[in-house]
Amino acid sequence: MEKENIAVGLDIGTTKIVAMIGKKNEYGKLEILGVGKSKSLGVKRGVVDNITQTIQSIQLAVKDAEANSGYKIKDVVVGIAGQHIRSIQHSDYISRSNAEEVIGDKDIDLLINQVHKLAMLPGEEIIHVLPQEFKIDGQSEIKEPIGMCGGRLESSFHVVVGQASSIRNIGRCIQSSGIELSGLTLEPLASADAVLSQEEKEAGVALIDIGGGTTDLAIFKDGIIRHTAVIPFGGNVITDDIKEGCSIIEKQAELLKVKFGSAWPGENKDNEIVSIPGLRGREPKEISLKNLSKIIHARVVEIIEQVFVEIKAYGHEDPRRKLIAGIVLTGGGAQLKHVKQLVEYITGMDTRIGYPNEHLAGDSDEEISSPLYATAVGLVMNSIDNNSQSAVKISFSAPEKVNVYRAPVVEMTPEVVEAPEVEMEVEKEVELELPKQPESTEAKIRKSFFDKYVDKIKEFLDNAE
Repeated sequence: MEKENIAVGLDIGTTKIVAMIGKKNEYGKLEILGVGKSKSLGVKRGVVDNITQTIQSIQLAVKDAEANSGYKIKDVVVGIAGQHIRSIQHSDYISRSNAEEVIGDKDIDLLINQVHKLAMLPGEEIIHVLPQEFKIDGQSEIKEPIGMCGGRLESSFHVVVGQASSIRNIGRCIQSSGIELSGLTLEPLASADAVLSQEEKEAGVALIDIGGGTTDLAIFKDGIIRHTAVIPFGGNVITDDIKEGCSIIEKQAELLKVKFGSAWPGENKDNEIVSIPGLRGREPKEISLKNLSKIIHARVVEIIEQVFVEIKAYGHEDPRRKLIAGIVLTGGGAQLKHVKQLVEYITGMDTRIGYPNEHLAGDSDEEISSPLYATAVGLVMNSIDNNSQSAVKISFSAPEKVNVYRAPVVEMTPEVVEAPEVEMEVEKEVELELPKQPESTEAKIRKSFFDKYVDKIKEFLDNAE
């Protein structure tokens, strides 16, 4: 029997932790087998600040996913975000001793390894090295250099850098939860996989993922990742502003934002009022929806303006770098009423809400195709691309069927017939030791996100014990 390619993604967010188990169906679409969700404790602005609480939250989400799917999770691909993430553009080259020899995997490996040796700020490490266009002996804009000849091989790279301690803390939490870390990917890249089409990436598009603690940005042009950024503000700061502005508790502020919140103050009339129950016998509070949307509007404008600064930094105003497909909004914050219109108003760019349903199987649960789960769906897709066997079916040993001899009623005798002893075979849960697939250079060129960095983290964790 052919082994199923079961993939698991773990989205460690500021407000929620999602463990998602999936596989590709016969039509190449993603079939979600189980989803586990837990409230995220111990994570602030995408960074772990309490190891014990984060481990408990991860274990809850994993158990929930296992119970829903009937699969036992072995390893996960995890997303990284947080304000410590930054990206740089870098160009590098190698000189080849024999210009007549065909360029192969080893040349590109050599070039990528050279970039990995770049000097970083103290405490920073390179997470992703994503090749962009190549240049051979002065001939530029080559997307696939393998098979060509030349003496000087040059490439521009999009290098993603992060705080080593923050990433190792995530690795430690996963290992302490009893599961292995099989891959790391930047969350905006995972979200982009889930909600963007290839046409949009070719035309030029900015993906804005408004999460609980951070807002992630990924810019694509000509099918290549051009810019990434993580802004340390998200839906939680909007909730905090409502809490302070209306003098109510956090739970009530979150409910108000979700049920009645709008990013456009002009939509609400002055006489629209919502009543909030008072605390412990106190009088109920009356809150004007116009005031509520003014509070939300002010903070959303601030977040979008910061994102727009990053889009301008990429060079969106240059005609050759123009983002024809505009902006795609995803994440929990994209569900806020009128946020699409506000983004269009501030940036002057076409905007749509990104749902991960394009890659999901037709019979998927409606909840999973919400922008809220875009990152988790993207992480599962990354895991599938890596040919993961991240979960195994939980096998329950069923009692063996024993054929009982029943004598015909007419021939009943007082003799006692002893049933033959039947040896019961109990199925054991088999630990599948799968050979690790070597990382192909071609996958690197196609911007595969499973870097050697994972091995570094595993090595660090093993040494730390």
